[in-house]
Amino acid sequence: MSRRCEITGKGVLTGNNVSHANNKSRRRFLPNLQEASVLSDILGTSVPLRVSTRGLRTIEHNGGLDAYLLGTPNRSLTTESLVLKRRIQRAQAKKQAATA
Repeated sequence: MSRRCEITGKGVLTGNNVSHANNKSRRRFLPNLQEASVLSDILGTSVPLRVSTRGLRTIEHNGGLDAYLLGTPNRSLTTESLVLKRRIQRAQAKKQAATA
């Protein structure tokens, strides 16, 4: 499993550890990924995601998972997010067809 946020796409960065003597050795900066179950109102279930803490804040700021995914252009989403967005759009269309 890759160390990549499923919402924002944030991944591992690389850089140097620099000692007091200015010796440099390579290091990795890992994103703060969390296993989180985010509730989808349209699907009616919670969706397990491996998401960064910044991604969780972004979802909450936009009014939930459904509002975030539906309001974000496809080019800005990761492939996992696009699959989830299509599931939400199909469920939303099915609910609208049932009420009409």
